Amino acid sequence: MKRNLLFILLPLAIIGMAATPHDFFLLPENFFLHKGSKLNLHLLSGDTFTKQQEISYQPKNTLKFMLFEGSKKTDLTKVAKDSAMPLVDYAMVNTGQALIDMTRIVETDDASRDNFADFLTAQSLDKLAEKVKNSNQFRIRQKYTRYIKTLFAVDNHDGNAYEKEMNDDYEIILKDNPYKKKYGDDMSALVKFHGKPAAGAIVSLYIKSISGNVYPQNFITDKNGAVNFTMTREGIYLLRSVRAEPTKAKDADYESWWASYTFPFSSTDEVPNTYKEFGFGNKH
Repeated sequence: MKRNLLFILLPLAIIGMAATPHDFFLLPENFFLHKGSKLNLHLLSGDTFTKQQEISYQPKNTLKFMLFEGSKKTDLTKVAKDSAMPLVDYAMVNTGQALIDMTRIVETDDASRDNFADFLTAQSLDKLAEKVKNSNQFRIRQKYTRYIKTLFAVDNHDGNAYEKEMNDDYEIILKDNPYKKKYGDDMSALVKFHGKPAAGAIVSLYIKSISGNVYPQNFITDKNGAVNFTMTREGIYLLRSVRAEPTKAKDADYESWWASYTFPFSSTDEVPNTYKEFGFGNKH
């Protein structure tokens, strides 16, 4: 399969150059659950798939928080409690694949011109970064929205929750079932912006192995908004993408949309598959 690989092993330091918002990503305590067991779901912030902070449940900052199990959907905003950490402690009653989709409210952030330009460069948005650098504006105000997904399984891998579309403004959608993949197999994902394929979007893939090491790659979507990558090692996979544009809104200079999607890849359903064993525990 033809690759649209842009950069391999992007230096991890570059993402942290700018004083701008961090990635948010969802992680279940376990990616392989049993019927009746509890889903303990964590919301983490950080760069390069490294935990820097755990975020408690913030109802005022949460627009959507949904659990999809087959044809059943559960509004987790009615289950989660204010300031809860992890976000939910929810007993799973259905088997098969399950997908959680969260949308955060629009937030704002101020940064210096140089820091914001560095942030854009780190996202490989070079033309936009050059425009910012050449501007006379000293401070930049950005408003941004986060769209966050995670996929896990209960007892078996049946179903197609992996490819469910949420019609978010900016969205990553898996087009292949990761549970059916083996080492060396190809995977594909689709990026959509306002419901249409996002051609030329930068997508970062981070694989966190059982050792806690992170293996990064960057891709660019083709004309159909698709990216292709290879299942190279067991671990937790994070796909993330940021889109930024100038805005004519009075409350910001630029607007950005942040999408993330976490899912596991394992040759078996055996442990280790837990949050802490993959390097997200307190000691890490």
